[in-house]
Amino acid sequence: MSRILIVEDEAVIRSELRRALARAGHEVVEAGDVIEAERAGFSSFDLILSDLRLPGLDGDVLLERAGDVPVILMTAHGSVPSAVDAMKRGAVDYLMKPFDPDELLLIVQRLLDRAKPAAAEVELEAASEHAGMLGDSPVMRELRAKITKFSTSDGRVLIVGESGTGKELVARALHEQSPRAERPFVVVNCAAIPEGLIESELFGHARGAFTGAVTSAEGLVQAADTGTLFLDEVGELPLPTQARLLRLVQEQEIRRVGSSKTTRVDVRLLAATHRDLREMVASQAFREDLYFRLRVLELALPPLRERGEDVVILAEAFLERVGARLGKPQLRLSDAARGVLRSHRWPGNVRELENAIERAATLHERGEIEPEGFGLQLAGAGASAELGPGNLADPSLEGYFRSFVLANQDSMSETAIAKQLGISRKSLWERRQRYGIPRPRKSKKSK
Repeated sequence: MSRILIVEDEAVIRSELRRALARAGHEVVEAGDVIEAERAGFSSFDLILSDLRLPGLDGDVLLERAGDVPVILMTAHGSVPSAVDAMKRGAVDYLMKPFDPDELLLIVQRLLDRAKPAAAEVELEAASEHAGMLGDSPVMRELRAKITKFSTSDGRVLIVGESGTGKELVARALHEQSPRAERPFVVVNCAAIPEGLIESELFGHARGAFTGAVTSAEGLVQAADTGTLFLDEVGELPLPTQARLLRLVQEQEIRRVGSSKTTRVDVRLLAATHRDLREMVASQAFREDLYFRLRVLELALPPLRERGEDVVILAEAFLERVGARLGKPQLRLSDAARGVLRSHRWPGNVRELENAIERAATLHERGEIEPEGFGLQLAGAGASAELGPGNLADPSLEGYFRSFVLANQDSMSETAIAKQLGISRKSLWERRQRYGIPRPRKSKKSK
């Protein structure tokens, strides 16, 4: 268990952060300002998560007093230049508010793992469990091999795949196995920054470039200098910003908004999107020259539905971790649950799977988890239509089971029905009893 100190003056934010980190198994201590945090004793913590702007002494002072304890800073969009400057003075990372709790947990775990002496010796598939990279399916073996190969190169990589397949974690793996591993890794979610701010956030701005620009400021590209810049959801960039990005790609130089001076930078560029950039090029929504320059190398992340038995391997790994955190190590998946996991289409991919497992583990106290605990029916009839054999649309798992059995019991044996559902004959009989679906009587042949 790791000890984490949260320094945030807003009680609501502190509480949300504490709950998220506590659910992940960390011991959490809260403080409302630097003085209160100092009383807690910085050296007793493995990691500090602090707001940049605090009452009285701000995050810059905390950074100086924290010593060797790594500090992640939280900041709003308007103070990104200050956060970039703080990273130069020793902050290990920063998050822009509002941020995704999953993103926070991934960054926290990565930094804690890096602090462990043995972390560098952990294999990629073991270190990347949260990214959904566990499994032995052919597509995952090929993906891991490509990550290892691409990491030795400095070439640009375009990572494509559906939402929830782990694109950011793949980008982090590429960075952490590369020669730039000890240099900055800067993530930019292009969909999360307002269009009017994106160029300033990326490239910085000169004093007087716009109302409120009382000083010049560096952007996120310069923050990534000598390291890796990851542009998540690059397909959301507006066309004018794409033109500026093209200059970075071609010339390795940038020009701040409102300035005529160019600055040389050395960054490895990784980009990701869930959209079809070729279609966007055809509709003139994305620059063709930029598309081909970003796609020097390409990694296509497979959706979970194409990974075969990996879904069960991942589910059991998630269940083991969540069960240990909740004090329920005895939980296990029933045969019926495994069958539904295999047959569900997983539109949300690994992220959806992990959420389903956590929900089920929270609701169950002991014994086997049954399919109803996953809450998959909440996805709606459209998603439930592809839960398994027969593609029978029904808004509930009970209805799905009932519909499939009634539709096939006259033409299929009990053994065949159980096999198609991914359960044992005993489980099939038990569920028939539970849902009141008796086996049909065989009619006698007339003499």
